[in-house]
Parts: sequence; C-alpha cells; structure tokens
Amino acid sequence: MSHLRPTQARALFGASAISLVALVAPLDAAALSCDEIIQMSQHGVPEGVLVTTVKESGDVYSQDDVRCLEQKGAPAAVVAQARRMMAAEETPAAAAPPVKAAPSRTSALEGEDDLLGARAAQGSKSLSDGEEGEASDGSEPAKLKEAVQQYRAKKPLAASLMLFELLEEGKYPEHAPKIHYYLARSLEMLELWHTAQHHYLEVARTPDSQYFPYALPKLVKIARFTGDDTELKRIVTKIPPEAYPRNAKSDMYYLLGVRSFDEDDLAKAAKYFSQVGQSSPYFLKANYFMGVIYTQQSKYKSAVRSFRDVYRQEVEVYNDPRYLKEVEDLKQLSLLNIARIYYGIERFDEAGKYYDLVDRDSEQWPDAMFEYAWTNFMQNNLNDTLGQLLTVRSGFYNQDEWLPEAQVLRALTYFNLCEYDKVDKILKKFEQDHQPMHAELRDFTQQYASTEGKKLADQAWDAYFGPGKNPASTLPKPVFNRMLQNSELSGIVRHLDLMDAEEAIIDKQKSRWAESLGPYLKKVLEEDRQRYKRRAGLLMLKEMVRQTNKLADLLTQSEVIRFEVVDAQRIGYQYKAKEGDIGDALGKVDIDFATAVDYIYWPFNGEFWKDELGYYHYTEQGSCK
Repeated sequence: MSHLRPTQARALFGASAISLVALVAPLDAAALSCDEIIQMSQHGVPEGVLVTTVKESGDVYSQDDVRCLEQKGAPAAVVAQARRMMAAEETPAAAAPPVKAAPSRTSALEGEDDLLGARAAQGSKSLSDGEEGEASDGSEPAKLKEAVQQYRAKKPLAASLMLFELLEEGKYPEHAPKIHYYLARSLEMLELWHTAQHHYLEVARTPDSQYFPYALPKLVKIARFTGDDTELKRIVTKIPPEAYPRNAKSDMYYLLGVRSFDEDDLAKAAKYFSQVGQSSPYFLKANYFMGVIYTQQSKYKSAVRSFRDVYRQEVEVYNDPRYLKEVEDLKQLSLLNIARIYYGIERFDEAGKYYDLVDRDSEQWPDAMFEYAWTNFMQNNLNDTLGQLLTVRSGFYNQDEWLPEAQVLRALTYFNLCEYDKVDKILKKFEQDHQPMHAELRDFTQQYASTEGKKLADQAWDAYFGPGKNPASTLPKPVFNRMLQNSELSGIVRHLDLMDAEEAIIDKQKSRWAESLGPYLKKVLEEDRQRYKRRAGLLMLKEMVRQTNKLADLLTQSEVIRFEVVDAQRIGYQYKAKEGDIGDALGKVDIDFATAVDYIYWPFNGEFWKDELGYYHYTEQGSCK
C-alpha cells in the first residue's frame, strides 16, 4: 500500500508564500514631511543620507516642521538642515517671484483641504527652481505651475482638481508625465492609494521621462503598503534594469526573480534574487526563494544553509506590526522547510528536531504538527502520531485549518495498529464529509476551465466572495482560509478592500470636488476592480483545482485503505479460527501509565487545554497478533 506523504508543493512553500511588506519610504527628491522624515529615521536610514535627502528635496520648512522634528526625536543634523531651509520662507518677498493668486474655484476648495487636516505652507517656493530635479524651461502652462504650487502648499484637493482639468483639456500632451505625477502625489496625500497608483503607472509608461525615477519608487511604496505587486509584475519586464532608480533596484530585481521563478527559469531567478540588497525588506524573501530553488535542484545542503540564514538573520525592528509578523512567518516557514528536506531524504530524527522548533504560537504550527505526525508514523511511533493528530483535530485548529489529510493519516495509523473497526468508522465519516465538497469544487471549477470561462473569472470570485455568494455551499471556512494563504491572492483581496475604502473617502469630500473629480476616480476604481476581481478569480480557481485534486487523491486513498481493511479482517478471522480468540485475555492486561519523572500523566477527558497541545500521547496497544 502506498503511503501518503507531504505533497511537493507543501515541501517547497508550506501552507503559504509570504509577501514581505515594509513602510520604508523611498529616498526620492520629493518634498518630505516631518512624519516621513521620522519614519525613515525609525527604519534605519543613516543620518547622513537623511540630511542629504532633506537638503536635495528643496522643500521649505516652517517653524512648526522644525518643532515637530525636535519633539519626535529626529537626528540633530537633520533638524539643523531643516532649520537652515527655513531661510526661504524668512527671506523678503523679493527673493522669490510672487505666485499668481488662485482662481475663485481654488479658493472654494481651500477650506476643504483644511478639513482634511492639510497644513498650509508657511512660505512659497519659486516654481522656476523646478520640482523633483526637473529643469523648468518656463514653457509650461501657468495653470500647471499653479497646481504644483497648490500641492506644495499641502492643498491636495485644489491641486488634484486643477490637474484633472488639465488632463481633461488634453492641450498639453508634452507635459502629461508631470500632470500625472503631481495628480498621483495629490491623490496619495488624500490616501487614495489605488487611483494614485493608476497615475504613477501612467508616468512609468514613459521610462525616458524625467519623472520616471520618482514615480517607480512610489509604485514600490504603494505595493508594499497594499501587499499587492500585481501592477509592478506587469511592467517589471518592460523596463530595462539599467533604468531602475537606485532606491527601487532591489525591489525590481526581486520581482524579476519571482517572475522568472514562476516561469520555471530557476537560473535566471537565482541571478535576480542574488542582486537584492541586504538592506532591502525583500532580502530575506529572496534568500528564502534561493532555498526553494536549491531544493528543486536537489542541492539540499545549500537549501538548508539558505533556510538557516533566513531563520538566523537579525532584522532591524520596524514600527510596522504587519512587516514584523510576515518576517516571523518567513522564519517559521524556513524551519518547516528544513524539516521537510530531512523528511524527504528519510532522516526522520533530524526532521523531527526541526518540526519541534516551530513556534507553538505561529500560523505554521498546525502544519508542523501534522507533518511531525508523519515523521513519527514513518518511524512506527504510532502513539505519538495519534497524539499529534489529536492536537490538529482540537477546537483550537479544526475551525480554521484545512488539513483533510490528517483524517486519512489517522485511519492509516489505526490500520497499522490493526484497529479495523476504528479505521472503517473514520473513513466513512471522512467520505461522508468530503465527497460533497469534492463534487462542488469539481463542478464549479469545470465551469471556468475553458478559455471563455476564464474570461468570466470575476463572476467566479463573486460566487464565493461577492455580496451574492453561494449560501448553499458545502465548503467550510477553513477551505477559504487555505486559499487565502496564497500571498498573491491575499494581496489582491487586501487591495480590493482598500479600493472600497477609497470610494468611501471620495464620497465624503465636499460637493464641488466630489462631483467633478469624483466620477472620474470612481470610473478608474470600477474598471480596475473588475480586472482585479478577474485576477483574484483566476487565482482562486487555481487554488480550488489544487484542493479538488487533493480531495480526489485522499478519497481514492480512503477507498484503498478500506479495501485493505476488508482483506486484513478476512486474514484475522482465519487466524482466530485457527488459533482461538485470545482477545478476552488481552483485554484483562493492565496498562502501566508510569512516565518519566519529568512528566505528569493526565488521562484525556475530551477537553482541550492550550498548554497541553502537542503533548498528547496515546496508549494504544493495538490488536495485531
């Protein structure tokens, strides 16, 4: 009889692939607020780099800005540089050209900016100095200059409306990259992340634009925030690596590596991953991928070394709980993959040691317990196997974790103990529960298997995640939890949620802005929402096919085990008929529950306690003769 073993996919990536997210702001030449400077300082940006970045931004700092920097603990050199840059606002008006007064429609929006908490700039910067390093030739329209001035004055509503009108007019195609860039900056200031991304992408379509080196890091920043790098993956191969801005190189090389890995070009993927800088938030993920690549190439020593490096790597403490959690998940997955490598080469004792190192509080622990149970099964430690499976079956996990194979392993363990009645009972229950699930998954995925069906993947997504989701579904919550452990899919789901929140922000603005720019932004959101839902639907269908195949295999295994149960029972009956039934005698044997002095034995009474999880041990003697 063939043994069930952890699947190849799980051996590579475990329950999920982790997407690292960090809030390290790209060091571009954009105007830097107090909060952005403090955030960069907290993320470990060197003091000298911070000073240079503040200086090259060309921003004008007010007394409030300097006070904010001092109160929040900015480095003294940075505070001093910001103080020096107050000179522009204290210089007599003759030092800078006067700015043309805004039209009345701008004035009508100034109050709305104040409602958003936007801080009016204390002084103005000469537009002739340019922005983001541009060289202004004085030929750009006055309206564009004024819109940029409104953005610099921290009035994103006024700025975005003027820039939108310039786009609508379509009179200045030569200035389109600048218009898109500042419209994106204004929308980002309003926390309209997706529509800001939309306009940064418009700039990214023209790598020869002077705004491209500033737009690309902004796209990277938004992708880190949303956890969704869908758009970056679309454009990464269209941009020559030599065009990557310095502060986005590692991110782009990482994405090139992922894309090459997905295309099974492992050599090229390894080349790109090796170019991810150690200071990048993607460095650990790149090392993790290298471990996976070595595993696929059967270079197990190198794979173990890579995974160990990920686990041991010290990571600077960022003030971003989501990033810290994902780094910790990555470290736990590294332990899990080392264990899987040892399991695969049948060094079960070593595998067990690494399974045992996985943190009990991590999301990977149920998988570690299940696979550790397999390790004990392969060593014929059947009572340990049953104890670990009991942990997986406990109420702490069975409501959230999708591990149907655990029931089949449990049945197989009892089969090896010759407890055939228990095997039959377990498998009948398993088939009763999972055959309807398999049928639903099979029938649903077949509807979208064709080329035409895949075009309707957004409808597939709505069938389970939309407002009219299937109320008669037999699929439990853990199935969807398992699907959402796909990092690419979960990133898109988060992005879709942010798009819904963005639409709500648009609706909350004052009528003039909401009625003019609002419909345009909502149209962008709706068109992209359908595209994102289609992408999410395709990923969901892919995961569903994987689960369909898993259940089909497990149901087949169940049938095979039940067939062997019947055959084993027949042999057992023949043996009893020949030797006589000694079952009554065995039933009178006392079981000694004595344990080592380091342990206390507590009989299990059906109640699960969290501190007991992982320590259950069965005392099954078995019925084998």
